[in-house]
Amino acid sequence: MFKKLLIILLVVMLAVPLLSRLLTFLMAQGRVYDDLNQVPHHRVAVVFGAGVRNGVPTPMLYDRVASAVDLYKAGVVDKLLMSGDNRFVEYNEPAAMRRTALQLGVPDQDIVMDYAGRSTYDTCYRASAIFGLSEAILVTQHFHLDRALLTCGGLGVQAVGYVADRRSYRNVWWNDLREIPATLKALADLFILKPLPVLGDPIEIGATRSDTRSNTRKHTLAEFR
Repeated sequence: MFKKLLIILLVVMLAVPLLSRLLTFLMAQGRVYDDLNQVPHHRVAVVFGAGVRNGVPTPMLYDRVASAVDLYKAGVVDKLLMSGDNRFVEYNEPAAMRRTALQLGVPDQDIVMDYAGRSTYDTCYRASAIFGLSEAILVTQHFHLDRALLTCGGLGVQAVGYVADRRSYRNVWWNDLREIPATLKALADLFILKPLPVLGDPIEIGATRSDTRSNTRKHTLAEFR
């Protein structure tokens, strides 16, 4: 009897994480885009932090910012919300993201900074509670988009995702594997734990872009390159 119970327990322990991952995958269907021309217009793109080294974005973070800049230049979004970790003075993801976007041609007035996006949950929570977003485009790598869409949706931000994969990344298998427990944690945070991130006064994101060349999608991406 004990052996049967142990086997059942092991099966459940394996099945629940895999089923939760499958659920998030299915929920994201039809809301993930990798073709710039197919992405519906939204006022704001949320760009998730992904690490800096000596103040320089990791390749994964650089690609997230560059992909968001593509959306901006094509007129798909009007503002970029750079959300990352800045809990230590010497570690500042949003500042590195802003520098990169400026170098790639986005006006400073159209870059919004979130210095307390310490996790996917925190970024999504603050996007709604601090920045007043009810919808957005989420910009991150494909492996992360399902969980990001689940989390933001559960926190009141209805979103679509834009895939930021622009190259092959090291240890991509680890990112895929990590998403299994990360998805379980996301579900626990949303429906059981409901932690509060760092909060503060509301910050309004302007309604119009300062770059008046394109509020519509009349400009193609090629015109900006």
